[in-house]
Amino acid sequence: MMGWIAVICVLSPAAAPSVAQVSPYRVPRTADGKPNLSGIWQALNTADWDLEGHAAAAGPVTSLGAVFAKPPGLGVVEGDEIPYLPAMTTRKKDNQTNWTKLDPEVKCYLPGVPRATYLPYPFQIVQSQNNVLISYEYAGAVRVINMGAPTKAPADSWMGWSNGHWEGETLVVDVTSQLEDTWFDRSGNFHSDALHVVERYTPRTPDIIDYEATIEDPNVFSRPWKISMPLYRRVEKNARLLEFKCPEFAEELLYGPLRKKD
Repeated sequence: MMGWIAVICVLSPAAAPSVAQVSPYRVPRTADGKPNLSGIWQALNTADWDLEGHAAAAGPVTSLGAVFAKPPGLGVVEGDEIPYLPAMTTRKKDNQTNWTKLDPEVKCYLPGVPRATYLPYPFQIVQSQNNVLISYEYAGAVRVINMGAPTKAPADSWMGWSNGHWEGETLVVDVTSQLEDTWFDRSGNFHSDALHVVERYTPRTPDIIDYEATIEDPNVFSRPWKISMPLYRRVEKNARLLEFKCPEFAEELLYGPLRKKD
């Protein structure tokens, strides 16, 4: 009888710890006691092709066959639909049709936020007491997140203006003042200069960060919407950012037609 009682106690839901009782992961601290997110990270998904769920499709160069074909993806948008205002859907479709000519990534322009996070290149987070630096491999893009009292941008810029703070283990970044010239992906998803992005970086394990970005732009979208994805630490013993200075790859596209004819 005592043996059966012991078994019942072990199997009883009341005896098992609930999800709420399990302590969340606590990330290691910096010297000033803040969560330490330093490292080289990378998204492993198809968000740069299309934030929404999508099927595989032929690439932009037919003669290359399967090379550079569009890979299928489940999507990273909450609800799997970007809520465009009706008047904005035509522009989105035009962008999608002409993306090889219009996409800022094709031209090696800086990607903006949040696209810089899920481009197929790693990025590095470096923390100090007053700021967080994020350096991106793509095009040498860099942004500094102010962790002090919020400040205003002196002007709009490609990577915008970032003010951050900590909410427990989560780094929250408020991004404003981005140029309207950046896109969200290769499918022509776009925004205006009224774009407002709030990012959340929450460590799940030592090598995974849960990334969320809430996107608001009343000129283009009917309501705020959210994307989310895991970011993975690059754990190679010699992991580091390499140079991907792409302007020279885009020179012919941008300036070839301007070349003086002999």
